[in-house]
Amino acid sequence: MSLYTTHKITGLALLLALASCGGNKQKGGAMAGMPDPNAPIPVTDTVVGYSQATFSDQFPGSVTAFQQVNLTPQVSGYVTGIHFRDGQKVSKGQLLYTIDDQVYSANLSNANANIAVQQAAVDKAQKDYERYHMLDKEDAIAKQQVDYADAALESAKKQLAAARANASSVHSNVRFTKIYAPFSGTVGISQVRVGMAVFAGQSVLNTISTNNPIAVDFNVDQININRFIALQQSKSNVFQIQLGADSIYPHKGYVAMIDRAADMQTGTVRVRLSFANDNDRLKPGMNATVLVGDQKNALLIPSKAIVAQLGEFYVYVIGDSSKVSQRKIKQGNTSGRFTSILSGLNNGDKIVVDGTQNLREGAKVINQKDMAAQQAAQGAQQGAGKK
Repeated sequence: MSLYTTHKITGLALLLALASCGGNKQKGGAMAGMPDPNAPIPVTDTVVGYSQATFSDQFPGSVTAFQQVNLTPQVSGYVTGIHFRDGQKVSKGQLLYTIDDQVYSANLSNANANIAVQQAAVDKAQKDYERYHMLDKEDAIAKQQVDYADAALESAKKQLAAARANASSVHSNVRFTKIYAPFSGTVGISQVRVGMAVFAGQSVLNTISTNNPIAVDFNVDQININRFIALQQSKSNVFQIQLGADSIYPHKGYVAMIDRAADMQTGTVRVRLSFANDNDRLKPGMNATVLVGDQKNALLIPSKAIVAQLGEFYVYVIGDSSKVSQRKIKQGNTSGRFTSILSGLNNGDKIVVDGTQNLREGAKVINQKDMAAQQAAQGAQQGAGKK
């Protein structure tokens, strides 16, 4: 081997050695800048405990009137009068509509005249009856004539009864040309106008309903009906209704009645609530969400501490050596910010609230406040050393 070749190999080896040293320095520097994978993960935590809380179960409901009927005429004819304003509050017995009664009044006059005719026939038959029976006592008349008088009187009386019944029917038709409010309430917008023809039992003139108090109906599962029976018996005002996303009706209601039977197909029972409606804010037919508030002693945790995975729910419990373990829970009612826990946690357990997205089973954690205190203490020590 020549001297030139030896120098060339030695130079190459030196370059490789320098490159290797440089690479190690670079690698060491990169590793030095990386975070320690075993360092505790900063989180916020809380201790699980019991507390008095009010939760609201929600049910879809609808506003309905305690009394509501459609006003339909019992006679046919032309509307001659409307005696209210649309949407007006009316009293029981107040006149609402009149229908042309000329034909019915004429028929009533004829019926009354027929009664007079039949009454005259009865009076004549009665006199014949009495005269023939007197003659019969003196044996001065044929028995057959007496029988004829008896039959004529009986027939006249039946015809008079029929005439009176017909007059009563015609008189009812005259009365039916005036339509009165069946109870105190609010009438809607009239479906007919003066001059329109209406037909007995077919035309809907209007709808009248009670408005204060007003009812809200909703269905509950039959297995929970005992809860609402108890609330009915206690007359507890624990019910509220929500009319929109953020619109809570200001008055609370109570159970007015529970339906007599469960629906065979759905297994639910209808419950009817009663609410004050002084300002007429609630209208029949409106949709509402029924909120049933219950106050109870519950094991509460912040809702954001709960982790959902494939339809199941977990929390991270902090155990010995500040290591976390994932624990399955069963949720109860929620108020949005807090959730009650039915099973999976015990009073006094410490759980992670914030920072769950960075955790894994067995990870070590540190409270963010404790970590900040440690960093502040280290900073103070370093500052004192430089002095």
